[in-house]
Amino acid sequence: MSSAALKQYLSQKREEIDWWSIITDPDFIEYPYPTLKQLQQLGPVHFDKKSGVYFILGYNEFSQVMKSPEMVRDTRYWTSGWNTPEYQKNDPVGYALFSGTQPQMINCDGADHARMRNVYTPAFRARMMSNLHEMIQEETSRLIEKLPTGKSINFISEFAAPLPLRVMCNMFDIPKSMDVEIGRWSAAIIRMADVMMTDEQKREARDSLIHFKAYLKEQILIRRKNPGDTLMDMAIRALDDGTMSEDETLINLLSMVIAGHETTVSLLSSGLYLLLKNPEEMIKLRNDRDHMKTAIEEFMRFEPGGNMILRIAKSDYEVAGTTIPAGTLVMGLIGATNRDPNKFPNPDHFDITRSPNAQLTFGGGPHVCIGASLARAETDIAFSSLLDNFPSIELAGTPEWRLDRVNARGLKNLPITLERKL
Repeated sequence: MSSAALKQYLSQKREEIDWWSIITDPDFIEYPYPTLKQLQQLGPVHFDKKSGVYFILGYNEFSQVMKSPEMVRDTRYWTSGWNTPEYQKNDPVGYALFSGTQPQMINCDGADHARMRNVYTPAFRARMMSNLHEMIQEETSRLIEKLPTGKSINFISEFAAPLPLRVMCNMFDIPKSMDVEIGRWSAAIIRMADVMMTDEQKREARDSLIHFKAYLKEQILIRRKNPGDTLMDMAIRALDDGTMSEDETLINLLSMVIAGHETTVSLLSSGLYLLLKNPEEMIKLRNDRDHMKTAIEEFMRFEPGGNMILRIAKSDYEVAGTTIPAGTLVMGLIGATNRDPNKFPNPDHFDITRSPNAQLTFGGGPHVCIGASLARAETDIAFSSLLDNFPSIELAGTPEWRLDRVNARGLKNLPITLERKL
C-alpha cells in the first residue's frame, strides 16, 4: 500500500479501517511490513466492521488464540461463512468447494483431528525423517547438476518449485510424469486459503479438487496391489481398518501434497532472497554451517510463507480485553506476529543467528504444521548443497512477488546467476 493511502486509512477511526482493502492491495502483498507495523501500533486486536472478521497482530495474543480449545479450525462454526443454507443457495460452486474439502485434519478439532493426524504422525518422527534424508539429497543433487551457470535463471522454476514437489510426490508414490498436473491442481486449490475468492477461482479450485481426488482414488487401487510403507500406504491402512472414511483419506492426502510442497517453495525462495539481500549473513552461513538451523527459523520469521492463519470462536472468547463473539472468524496476521517488538528484539533486523526464535509461520497449538520437520530438513539439505556447489550466487535482476494470492505468500521469479565450484 502506498504511504499516502496508508496515512488515509490510519487517519480514520480505528474501527473504520477497511482491512480487506489493505490486505488485498498489491503494494501490501508485495511488502506488507511497514503497514503491519503501523497497524500493530494501534493495538494487537482489531475488528473489521465490513467483513465481521477480527484481525490479531500481537504475538502473545495470537499464541493464546491458537492454543485455546475454544478457538477452533472447523469453519462450519463460522456463522456467516460457507456452511449456511443461504451460502449454499447463493453460491453452489463455493459450497461444493468448501464442503468438499472439509473432512480433513486441518479443518477438524478435538478427537476427529487427533484421529486423522495420528495416522501420519509416525512418518514425521525423527527416525523416519532420517530415512528420508537420502531421498531428499538425491533429488537436490539431481536438480543442482542441471542448474546452468553464467546466465540468469529463475531460481523458483529451476529449483525451489520442483524440489519440494518431487519430494512430496515420492513420499506418496506419485510418478514424475504427474508433476505438472499436480502443480496446476495445487495452485488452484491453495487459493482457498485466501478466504475471499472470485467465482472463476472457485470454479478452477472445484474442478482441480475433483480431478485430484479422482487421481488419488485410482492410485489407492493401484497401491493396494503392491503395498509398502509410504504415506500412501499409511492412508490406505487407515481407510481399510475404518480409522478414516474414503473422503477423509482422499482429502487428507490431497491437502498434505499441496501444503507439503507449496510452503517449502516459499521457504526456499524467500530464504535465498534474504541471503542475497544480506550478503554478510550469506558469508556467515557459508563460513559456519552450524548456523543453518537458526538461519532456517529466521527465514520463516522474516518472510513467512503465509500471511494469515484462521481460527473461529466456538464460544465467546476474550483476548487482550476484546470479546470475540461465538461463530466469528479470526485472522492472525503472521507478518505482524513474527515481527512483534514485544516478542522479538530489533524485529526488522535479519539475523541468521537469532535465538530464541519462536516464529509462528507453522502455526501453533494442536494444529501446528505436521510437516514442519520435513520442510526444515529439505531447506537444510538444499541450502547446504547450494553453498557447497556454488561459491558465487548473485542476484541477476529484480525479484517478483506473486500478487494473485492474498494468503500464500511467495516469490514467482528470483533471477540469479551461479558460478559452479571447480
